[in-house]
Amino acid sequence: MEHSAHNRNVPVIAIAGTSIHFRLLGIFPLLFFLLQGIHYWKIGELGNMLWMCNIGNLMLAFGLFFENAMLIRVSVLWMVPGLVIWFIYVVWAWGVFYSSTLAHVGGIIVGILALRKVGMDSTAWLYAVAWYVVAQVLSRFLTAPALNVNVAHAIDPGWQLTFSSYWKFWLVLTSVVAIGLSVIDMILWKIFPVRDAGSAVQSG
Repeated sequence: MEHSAHNRNVPVIAIAGTSIHFRLLGIFPLLFFLLQGIHYWKIGELGNMLWMCNIGNLMLAFGLFFENAMLIRVSVLWMVPGLVIWFIYVVWAWGVFYSSTLAHVGGIIVGILALRKVGMDSTAWLYAVAWYVVAQVLSRFLTAPALNVNVAHAIDPGWQLTFSSYWKFWLVLTSVVAIGLSVIDMILWKIFPVRDAGSAVQSG
């Protein structure tokens, strides 16, 4: 599958040699996302759907459906820390929930399967950081402060004695996020490199 930058005038990162079976994998993360949506709708907390780990399943689904390698890479980059944070703050504290387990464990399994096909590149973490900033802005304006989705409204309770203002906390958090994503990117790049220049087409 090829795209012409001259015709579209936008950056495109596409996947060559894909099959209908590969694209249909997108049904799973889409289902995981919808199940989480139903769960949060029932308890009146739909704003939680904007957490990076939840919205990551929707991004992964779009990446698979539309054969966009960068969407797949960015979603997987966020699913790795999302899995760890979910285990610490949800499983450890509250136990296992069906939809939440599918979203985090199921999502990363589908993501890794997809990553084996598209490979990771060394710059995907930059897109992941950019998406994080966008998601934080959306979370700040679209979600209730009480939910503190993506820590976009207030200092996390565990750090309130360390930071005197939210923006100092945000700068440190964003720096840590950028460093962490770059490290995860490097590890996944070593494990799942883009082996064939023809497997991804980038133009712009």
